[in-house]
Parts: sequence; C-alpha cells; structure tokens
Amino acid sequence: MKAFNKIFSVVAIAVILLFVVVNIILAADRTNGSRQYRVEISRLVHEIETNGSADIFECVYVTNIERYGEKFYSTDSDYVIYEINGELYRFDYNSNGYSNKTYFMGIVNAILGVIAILFIAVMLYIKYAILAPFERLSSLPYELSKGNLTAPVAETKNRFFGKFLWGIDVLRENIEQQKQRELEMQKEKKMLLLSFSHDIKTPLSAIKLYSAALSKNLYPDAEKQHKIAENINEKADEIEGYVSQITMASREDFLSPEVEIGEFYLSELIEKITGYYREKLALIKTDFNVGKYKNCLLLGDLSRSVEVLQNMMENALKYGDGRNVELVFPESDECVQIAIRNGGCTLGKEDLPHIFESFWRGANAENIHGSGLGLYICRQLMRKMNGDIFAEVNDDIITVTAVFARA
Repeated sequence: MKAFNKIFSVVAIAVILLFVVVNIILAADRTNGSRQYRVEISRLVHEIETNGSADIFECVYVTNIERYGEKFYSTDSDYVIYEINGELYRFDYNSNGYSNKTYFMGIVNAILGVIAILFIAVMLYIKYAILAPFERLSSLPYELSKGNLTAPVAETKNRFFGKFLWGIDVLRENIEQQKQRELEMQKEKKMLLLSFSHDIKTPLSAIKLYSAALSKNLYPDAEKQHKIAENINEKADEIEGYVSQITMASREDFLSPEVEIGEFYLSELIEKITGYYREKLALIKTDFNVGKYKNCLLLGDLSRSVEVLQNMMENALKYGDGRNVELVFPESDECVQIAIRNGGCTLGKEDLPHIFESFWRGANAENIHGSGLGLYICRQLMRKMNGDIFAEVNDDIITVTAVFARA
C-alpha cells in the first residue's frame, strides 16, 4: 500500500505540473496578443487609405470598424480612433484575440480537470476496492502456515475477492478437519502406546517366573531347562517387538509447538480478538463485554497469543450457555492477566485440575465434538512464552486466565 501511495503522489504531482505548464503557455500567448492587435489595426488603416475600405474577416483581434456617425461613441469594447483620408474611424478590438483564448484556456482546463478527476476516482477505486481488501488478506497465508486455524475468514461481497475468501475459508476448514483427524490419530497412537505398555507386562511376568524357577532348580531335567530357555527367548523377542512398535509410535512429538519470542502491545492482541468475535457473537446473539485495560508492552509471540485467546474464546462458546462472554483484565503488578469468563459451566470441581491435560475431556463434553487438546496446547504455548494459564469455577461461572509476562 505504501508503494501505491507513492505512485499516486507522483502521478498527482505530474497532473498538477501539467496544469501549471499549460496555463503558463496559454497565458504567455494571451500576453503576446495585447501587441498583435496593433499590427492588425495598422494593416487595416493601410487598406482603408489605399482602397477606401477594409475586410476584418480574417482578423483575430479587431472585432469591428465604425466610421464617424451616430454610433461612433457607443461601444463597450476597447477601441482606438484613427483619422484616415480626413475621416474618423473607430477600431474595436479584443486584446485576447477574437477567437477568445480565455475560453480556450477554460476548455483546456476543464478537459484536464475531468481527466484528473477520472484518474483520482480510478486510483481511489483501485485502492479501496482492490488493494485495501487484498492487504487485509495478505496475513491469511501466514496465519494458516502458523497453524492458526480457529478463526474463520469473514465473508465479504467484494466482487474481486468474494470467491477467493470463500475458497480460503474452505481451505481453512479442510486443514482444520485434517488437523482434527491427525489429533485423533495421535490420540489413538497414545492409546496404542498404553496398550503396548500393558501387553509387555504379560511376557515380562512369564520371564520373571521362568527365571525364578531356574534359579531355584525346579527343573533338573536338561531337556526341560532347554525348553524354558526357549520360552524365555520367545518372550524376550515378544517384548523386543513391542519396544520397536513403541519407538515407531512415539518418534514424532506433535504437541510441541514452536514459539518466537518477541514484543507486542496488549492493544494489538485485543484488537485482533475483538475484531472478529464482536461480529461472530453478534450473529449468534451472545453478549460480548470487553473490560478496560491499560495498554502495555508484552513479551511473547503475538500470533501464538492470538491462538491461545481464540482457543479460550472457542471453549467459552462451546461449553457455555451462550448468553454472554466477558473479556476482563484482572489487575496485577508483576504480569498482565487476560481472563475470559462465561456462564453455564457444568464442569465439576473435581475435574477442574485436569482440564489442561492432553486428551482429557470432562463429563460435560460427552456430546460435544473435540479432541481434548485445546487447553493443553494453550498451556504449552503460555509456558514457552514465560507465562501460564489457569482456571477457576464459581457456581456456574468459569474463568480461564492467561498470564503474560511484561516486556
């Protein structure tokens, strides 16, 4: 947008200079006209002296020749009087020329003005109808690349970007669905690991039993001892297979998001959250109240902080009663606290300590879609940004608070 503004300024200056140059040229030509009318009058005087009459058809500046008579002094034009052959003649003239260069200047300026207005209108249309919406969209690919898939793309009736926004939102939904499927797969992987751990206990117990029997000489027969040794080896191979599968299943740590520590203002974070959720909550008839706060510089990753608050907001909408959601800022000297509060909480107090655990879902989430990882990831992100997150329940009101470090 800055480059466009520079181009716009350069072209606007060029149009202004064109106006100035054209008017200077026309004004100079008009000034010269104040002398040219004398040349024409001298020529006409010579013709009258020679022929007794003169024709002003081809004259540019002289507009009329009046011989002495009743109308001799009745004129509104500039004039000069000459005595020719003993008779008085009045020569009316226009110093700007009979073709009226003033009108010509007006027409030229009007044309240039119309061109300038059209140019400005087109440039402003391009700026506000094309470039401004595109600039707002420029951050979408970056947000998607960072894995920020919670916030839907706001629809617009823009003729140039309507379908593009719709396509981006469809892409976001597909990526989010894919992410959910991956989380489900990871959940199954974790269950598989637990299953493997349980399955290992059986062959391990057999090995320990066989070892105890051998150490106590319970099988003096060499053939029987050989058979037990083979059984031990078989169970050891079975354990080795389980360990190999566990190693493969746990090779990738998908719950370790990256964070880039930097500095950003609290107002930037709040504007990104309220900018979308005011519209969304208004559509679903949910009151959204934002408390007062003192703007300050925070330490952390702005995009990851937005992701944390979005997850908190989505949880408030998903598990709340839908009446209202509050964004409040409890006072603290050492840090900055941002709390999201909603009513309709049915979470038991005994479940409260577990809501930040991975894959954990309370009894109140039985019929609600989710992976049980949202708040777990929030805690991981906050701790990587030298902050924290906690929750408390009073009656049916739950408050989830993110704690940010001051820069």
